[in-house]
Amino acid sequence: MVLATTPFDAAEYLRTDEAQAEFLAIAFEEGDEGEIKRALATVARARGMTEIAKSAHVSRQALYKSLGPDGDPKLSTLLGVVKALGMSISIRPHEDRASG
Repeated sequence: MVLATTPFDAAEYLRTDEAQAEFLAIAFEEGDEGEIKRALATVARARGMTEIAKSAHVSRQALYKSLGPDGDPKLSTLLGVVKALGMSISIRPHEDRASG
């Protein structure tokens, strides 16, 4: 008998603003471009990609493309998506540099 499985999608579990913000914060702290794009795409899917694209002033297709594996979102797209999610980005010194 073949075991049936379904792909895991974190978007299904990111139901609160706090969970979504923490998910994004971890991606930004790690600093990996691919992880940041995947996290933004996951949270946008959790909220509704069409609505986020509309609020970010980009087409849904453009948003999928820019946050996809081969995408390279413009800064304006990144900031638009973050704003559409009702979040903000903050900068602080890296821990290694904070004591110097």
